[in-house]
Amino acid sequence: MASSAFATLMPGQFVRMTNKPEWGLGQIQSVVEARATVNFEHAGKILVNLNLAALEIVEDDHPLA
Repeated sequence: MASSAFATLMPGQFVRMTNKPEWGLGQIQSVVEARATVNFEHAGKILVNLNLAALEIVEDDHPLA
């Protein structure tokens, strides 16, 4: 099922949109099935269709520091 592919994405995680680096760092606000609401530094709040766009999880402990 498609939703299991996105199970690793959770609210509070920091991500980057791989094809939109100019949006900057984003923080996941919510994930519902294949859609994530992400608040990006330079683009604001965006609803991302995870079937069409890739988010890269930022692993740093303090990505904004």
